[in-house]
Parts: sequence; structure tokens; C-alpha cells
Amino acid sequence: MPELTYRQHNDYLIPNLTLPAEESREIGTFGRRRLNYLKRHRRIVYTNLLTTCKLNAHLADINEQALDRLSVIVEQMKAAQGITEELKAHDPMAWVGTMNNIRASAEEIVNQELIYS
Repeated sequence: MPELTYRQHNDYLIPNLTLPAEESREIGTFGRRRLNYLKRHRRIVYTNLLTTCKLNAHLADINEQALDRLSVIVEQMKAAQGITEELKAHDPMAWVGTMNNIRASAEEIVNQELIYS
């Protein structure tokens, strides 16, 4: 155990405390949504993750899982609705509209499964 050092502030001795360094990982959109949710609705979980220096790792993991899950859901929905590259070449506007709907639906599913749970 490292030796604890103190600094004098007026009549008080204040311990020199530092947090361990966390590895830097990208939090991303889904990680920021999760952070916002934890701050507003799960304050105890947020505080525990923050004080144990696991918050950034948790948010980065959630972001990675959400992106993976999103791509799987989008591909499944494309296959179920018969969206192909042929449609993209033949009618690009219909393809874009359908893909936007699929992506929005998939994001709602991911939000419910991973972010807001």
C-alpha cells in the first residue's frame, strides 16, 4: 500500500488523493445516451461506476455492444423486407426512405434493450 501524504491548508492536513488513470476509449452516441440515463434515473449505479473508476469502460462497452446489435438488427430487417442493392440502383429514393425507417426502428430496439435497461 502506498504511503499517504498530506498537504497543509490553513490549520488542516488534507490527504493527497488521486484517482487511478483510466484507459481512453471512445464513448460514442450510445455511450452518451447511457450516461445521461444513468445520471437521471440510476444515480446509485452512476455513482458506483464513477467512484470505482469503471464509468468510462462501462460506457465504451455499452457503445460497442449497441453498435454491434444495431448492425445485426438492420441486416435482419433488410432481409425481412427484401431491401437489396437492386432496389438501391433502381429506385434510390425508396431505398433511402426504407433504410431510414429501418435504422430508426433498430435504434429504438437497441435503446430499449441496452441503453434504458
